[in-house]
Amino acid sequence: MTTSQEINNARFSKEALEWDSNEKHVESTSKALEAIKRYVPAFKDGSNKGIIMPPSHYALELTSITDLDVLEIGCGTGLLSFMLAPHVRSLIGVDTADGMISAFDTKLADLPTDHPNLCSVNHFLTNPDSHELQSAAALLATHRGEAASPPYSYRFDLVVSHLTLHHIPSMAEILATMHKCLKPGGVVALTDYEDFGPEAVPFHPVSKRPGVERHGIKKSEMEELLLGTGFNEVRVDEAFVLRKEVDAEDGKPAREMDFPFLLCFGVKS
Repeated sequence: MTTSQEINNARFSKEALEWDSNEKHVESTSKALEAIKRYVPAFKDGSNKGIIMPPSHYALELTSITDLDVLEIGCGTGLLSFMLAPHVRSLIGVDTADGMISAFDTKLADLPTDHPNLCSVNHFLTNPDSHELQSAAALLATHRGEAASPPYSYRFDLVVSHLTLHHIPSMAEILATMHKCLKPGGVVALTDYEDFGPEAVPFHPVSKRPGVERHGIKKSEMEELLLGTGFNEVRVDEAFVLRKEVDAEDGKPAREMDFPFLLCFGVKS
């Protein structure tokens, strides 16, 4: 029996080469970045870290440069990763779709530096001390000129994800993993579209619904899960709205719809 993860890996690997050319993917990711800037304190009062990766054409200007070490769950081709990377100390993107990681690495190879401050890991992350994640963190540390020798136990200041949560079978498990990956005082800033009832279902065309675990995320459920995981200062708010065209279905014509996106924020004590 084919699992949801296998379905998702096949779909996203197939779509990877054209992913970044979809204007709605870029628009939603840009809006997610703006939401992260508003919610994560370091982007409002961060200090200059002194070493800046040369911006790519994916980068957007942030109001400050931080010394954050960032983990992105479900990084895909790196749309959000490459927007954030010039403005943080390090970023590791994790994804399980081979095609997405290949697209990420192709963009990485095109950067005008031998030692970028970001990398990708093709890995299903359940353990913060996994060899794959820790080796990537150690590699970026050596790029910064830091001594890195095993055993490693790197933790992160910020965990982000965008349009990933609705594909995750167990929300409680992924939030617990994120919590374990954070340093004390670290934060999560997670964006996904909201489940506002049956009208949210057309966000995906019928052909792309296999592998979708839920049609968006629910505000009250996410608040409860974040608190239950051990996060403090929890906020789950509407962060932005994405207007996109949906297919004709159930007697309704093809049309444009507004889809609210939630940002889920929490602090590890």
